[in-house]
Amino acid sequence: MFSLVIAYIGTNMMYQGRIHEEIRSILIENGEKVIEIYRTTNSDNVRSYMDAFNGTAGTRLQLYDSEGTPLLEDEMDVSKSDVDMVLSGEISDNLHEEEHLYPIVGIPFQENGEQYALFLTVKPNPVEAEIMNSIHLMYVVILFFGSLLIIIAARYVVHPLTQLTDATKKMAHGKFDVVLPTRRKDEIGVLSTSFNDMARELRQFDQMRQEFVANVSHEIQSPLTSIAGFSKALKQKQMSEESRISYLNIIEQESDRLSRLGKNLLRLSRLQHAQHQLDLEVFQLDEQLRNVIISLEPQWAAKNIAIDIQLKPVTIEADADQLKQVWTNLLNNSIKFTPVHGEISIKAEASNGLITVSLADSGIGIPPEERQNIFKPFHKVSRSRDASVKGNGLGLSIVKQIVDLHHGDIRVSEGPKGGAKFTVILPGQSNK
Repeated sequence: MFSLVIAYIGTNMMYQGRIHEEIRSILIENGEKVIEIYRTTNSDNVRSYMDAFNGTAGTRLQLYDSEGTPLLEDEMDVSKSDVDMVLSGEISDNLHEEEHLYPIVGIPFQENGEQYALFLTVKPNPVEAEIMNSIHLMYVVILFFGSLLIIIAARYVVHPLTQLTDATKKMAHGKFDVVLPTRRKDEIGVLSTSFNDMARELRQFDQMRQEFVANVSHEIQSPLTSIAGFSKALKQKQMSEESRISYLNIIEQESDRLSRLGKNLLRLSRLQHAQHQLDLEVFQLDEQLRNVIISLEPQWAAKNIAIDIQLKPVTIEADADQLKQVWTNLLNNSIKFTPVHGEISIKAEASNGLITVSLADSGIGIPPEERQNIFKPFHKVSRSRDASVKGNGLGLSIVKQIVDLHHGDIRVSEGPKGGAKFTVILPGQSNK
């Protein structure tokens, strides 16, 4: 509104200034023509001639003699000092402009040895006045509707920002189910879409956090319940040595399970918060894979699993301990879910600056709808949940974090024999 008022005043002043300048030039030109025509007509009475010409073409005249006495009936507000200035031979084209609606100009001339001062101004024109009134009215209308449109536009812009502010306040209090309308296609619409994406991610993160807490509580509570129950049973005096040893073995197994859970949680926390710095070194990746396979021989040999090894010589610069954890976790999973007399295939090769390691088994496999979630902490494929398969669902999460720290990628798909196939892709050069 302030801008519109300034524009109104500015354009009005510019318009009036240009009009006055144009009128001033026309008046001087008309005055000179009036004097020239008078001299060519050889009129004897200058007063009657000027009186007859007064009002022609919308021009008002006033003639002053050498004594400063007005000779025409038309009254014109001209001071004596202005008359004396013109009588002295000067042209006045800026006579008290601020006091008059239109400019007044004075032109000196002589006739028959007599000095005269001819003053000219514009005769008020009703049509022009009506036009000016229409222009002023137009300015007022523009000001009103412009202000109204600005208010509407401001509300159109401010309202979604107010909604966004309210939504952020709700999110600050833990309410992540906020959804903003995204019908707009401008920058605010893009901002609303980005906000909805952020809210959805935070909602999923909050859900994952709640599930994580619930899973941790479950994983801890289950062995603690077993330990507490068998500890109470050991207090009974009448118990065979065989039962006592069995109970103690169960307590030991559950304690080891708690210990592994605590170590895995600590490892995962450090990896997720980038607290672990990679200790890079150059080593033979194929030799490391062979050593991992040998270290787990008791497990795959107990199930008579055939190991198919296709390892090409591969040199890598990476954290050897962390990558060893990756291969150990992946091979452990393959052994767990591969039936007796099954088969596990392990391949490694380097090509185009990338190192690819794949582990494929002939086990129960992973359903396609589960593959995008298997790297989440404590996630377990429903088909694998039975008493014979032990684990806390952290192994693949640790694998994913280690691979990410090495700027690599891990993918899961169906193996050639129907089981699960994990493919790890690592850069062939160091990423410090």
